[in-house]
Amino acid sequence: MIKVDFKYEAVAQALGEVSRRLDDMTPLHESIGEYVVEVTKQRFKQGIAPDGTAWAPKSPVTLAAYKARGDGDRPDPLIGPSRRLSSEIARFATADSVEIGSSLEYSAAMQDGARQGAFGRTARGGPIPWGDIPARPWLGLSEEDEVNIIDIVDDYLEQAFIERGFNG
Repeated sequence: MIKVDFKYEAVAQALGEVSRRLDDMTPLHESIGEYVVEVTKQRFKQGIAPDGTAWAPKSPVTLAAYKARGDGDRPDPLIGPSRRLSSEIARFATADSVEIGSSLEYSAAMQDGARQGAFGRTARGGPIPWGDIPARPWLGLSEEDEVNIIDIVDDYLEQAFIERGFNG
């Protein structure tokens, strides 16, 4: 067995701080969650999936239904009258993980798509949903996101050394 004793107090303190940071990574997970929520909201403005592909446009039937209900012209995919899906993206960070998503019932159908009638029928016998919904992936990570998250982790750990006065 090899034993290493640090003679430099600053190094030992910095390593101790890194160890403490690794015991409770809630702040790191909060930072990652904030980043993912922000880039996801930006994708809604651009109408693109995490892989950069454009979302399928709304069908003419959907656009006509909006106008018939008095909701106006809403051509942007995944942006409905309430704008809830694009604005209510949530994150939940703990010491062990971060989860990003939506509590809206229809969020999974927007992400994965759904076939007409996949969720049963209305009281009047109509299909739910009333038409096919194409998959429009709104949640996920791009390759750039993965690199940026690694940078967030690096910065988090580096900060432990800087706070102890050890700059390399």
